[in-house]
Amino acid sequence: MADGPVGLSPVVRPIRLDSLTGLRWWAAFAVFAHHMSNLAPLPIHGALSYGAYGVTFFFVLSGFVLTWSARASVDAPTFWWRRFARIYPSALVALFLAIPVFYSFAPSPEDWWVKPFDLGILLLSVVLIQGWWRDPTILFSGNPAAWTLTCEAFFYALHPAINRIFNLVRARGALLITAAVFAAALAFRISVILEPGSWWAGLPWPVIRLSEFVIGMGLARAILMGWRVRIAPIWCYLASAAFLGFVVIAPRVAPDNGFVRFVVLSANEWIIALCALTIAAVAWRDLRGRFSLLRKRVLVLLGEWSYAFYLVHATVIYGVLAVVGARAPSWANLAWYAALLVVSLGVAAALHYLVERPCERLLRRTWDERRARRAAVDSELSPAATR
Repeated sequence: MADGPVGLSPVVRPIRLDSLTGLRWWAAFAVFAHHMSNLAPLPIHGALSYGAYGVTFFFVLSGFVLTWSARASVDAPTFWWRRFARIYPSALVALFLAIPVFYSFAPSPEDWWVKPFDLGILLLSVVLIQGWWRDPTILFSGNPAAWTLTCEAFFYALHPAINRIFNLVRARGALLITAAVFAAALAFRISVILEPGSWWAGLPWPVIRLSEFVIGMGLARAILMGWRVRIAPIWCYLASAAFLGFVVIAPRVAPDNGFVRFVVLSANEWIIALCALTIAAVAWRDLRGRFSLLRKRVLVLLGEWSYAFYLVHATVIYGVLAVVGARAPSWANLAWYAALLVVSLGVAAALHYLVERPCERLLRRTWDERRARRAAVDSELSPAATR
């Protein structure tokens, strides 16, 4: 217990944080609502466009969860293989499902989402490196939603090394590092606002978004080392709603106000902070064993499907868009939301149970058996074994 700062007690051993799984579903749904605006916009589609920041939530959550579940007994190669087993099989299947929707040998100009077939560019998405380009034709190649997997792959590559740094500090040290990373991200955003044509403004997304992942890592380490999160999740939800209301309404009320313009232009960083605080508050509530609607079985189940849902929802939406065309903004479009949500969930469930889970189990078991055989051979060949 001496590992934590004065007055704090480090968590003895991580437990399941099911509320975070339930919360992950709402982030996936926010991205879905954002993309639905291209097919069936609602009168509040301006506010729904901020659903794209569900990706920010995913990046912060990824850093938090991977650090929370890290074990000293798991070496870097095993960690990397397990992440590959977790994300790649579904991503590959979703890519093949997306190609007929987003590619054509003779695309119509009216179908702005359809790109000319280019095998070379498609291969970039097969190996998940398309996100290193800012050219939309490459960045959104293959399955457009999968550009985020380039970022995740980059984060996974760095996680073991960054985690070793966090393992050297206690709660206050982790919080200081987290605050410093946030300050650096905000400083970067300010520099881009002041110099939008600078070379650093065009850095690849995996580099720019790394701060989100590291902030999640820092908060997980701080809680593991005993940091008590003294804010209830409800206040995080209310703060997020208030911020969304501000960035949607304030520019209309005071379009020339400098402060309003700054907040809107730097919204990504403030949303990072809100996501991080929400994740920490929800995790702490689970640790305290308090009631949480997010732990309801249906939300946890949807959270478990959320990765597959994220991979396939755009393919479903744009596939329908190609057939029926864009709808006029109307509340009646809620029927389209309901219908496509059901269809996307059905496809996601199939992907989850038929590909994601069995392939992950198979790949992990193959790796573990291979490592066990290698360890047995090394043991037989060791000097102690030959005496």
